[in-house]
Amino acid sequence: MNSTFFYSKILLFGEYGIIKDSKGLAIPYNSYNGTLKKISIKEQNKQQQDSNKSLQIYFEYLKRISQEEKAIVHFDIERMEKDIEEGMYFDSSIPQGYGVGSSGALVAAIYDTYSIDKIETSQHLTRDLLLKLKEIFSLMESFFHGKSSGLDPLNSYLSIPILINSANLIETTGIPSPFEQGKGAVFLLDSGMIGETAPMVEIFMEKMKNEGFRKMLKTQFAKYTDACIDNFLQGNFKSLIGNVKKLSRVVLNHFKPMIPQQFHTLWQQGIDSGDYYLKLCGSGGGGYILGFTPDYQRAKEVLKDHKLELVYRF
Repeated sequence: MNSTFFYSKILLFGEYGIIKDSKGLAIPYNSYNGTLKKISIKEQNKQQQDSNKSLQIYFEYLKRISQEEKAIVHFDIERMEKDIEEGMYFDSSIPQGYGVGSSGALVAAIYDTYSIDKIETSQHLTRDLLLKLKEIFSLMESFFHGKSSGLDPLNSYLSIPILINSANLIETTGIPSPFEQGKGAVFLLDSGMIGETAPMVEIFMEKMKNEGFRKMLKTQFAKYTDACIDNFLQGNFKSLIGNVKKLSRVVLNHFKPMIPQQFHTLWQQGIDSGDYYLKLCGSGGGGYILGFTPDYQRAKEVLKDHKLELVYRF
């Protein structure tokens, strides 16, 4: 199959907030990727067979949304069905349930390969086209999570950083070049467990019924998230570290169910020591935890019992 590689993504800032119209910043993470491949079902290993079976189920959903009266996306259904019957699967190195966009990359690959009247990445992407893509991807990905912002597939499809100003105002953006000799870093910490998005989003939606939580989201969570995004895009990393500390504290205080129990103490230790600050990577509940540190060497020593992956140096 002539299928493109689609990369994982990291939502640096904006988890949960983007559901409720605050800012977000997503960047491609090229350490992991996925692509559609085809091999005879008789020759497939278990992983490939499982992927093919999952695509068969997903196909029924895509067929249904493509044939609705006011469908916003149309697929070459016959070709997709034939390819799945002939053993198509998603060959991916992106860890599932880790908050780095495994389903987003699959959605991007399906859209790229089978969409009719596709919005090409090579064309001039106006704000309206970006919103249309986001709406299509939100619908396509909601099959996996119950509710999706569409941001993961959008980031994977375009493979460039995306700034979310609000639900109806998104744009592609540039980020400062990483400083390879820099002491500071953004990193991923492996929790060693898989997180499921749908139950976490459900907890969040339940919390949103509480007026105090809604107020906190606006006056603290969104405030510090927006400040972090501005600091990062401007390359003001000293201010960034200060605002990430405030954000880390807010997340620990108000998003505890999304943080695996065994990481509560580690989270607090980072805030107290100033060696590192942790925040959610995606919906939480497991998978990766995102870390920021003014001194990566020091953070590695302190967190030596955990598996870290470097994302960005500053």
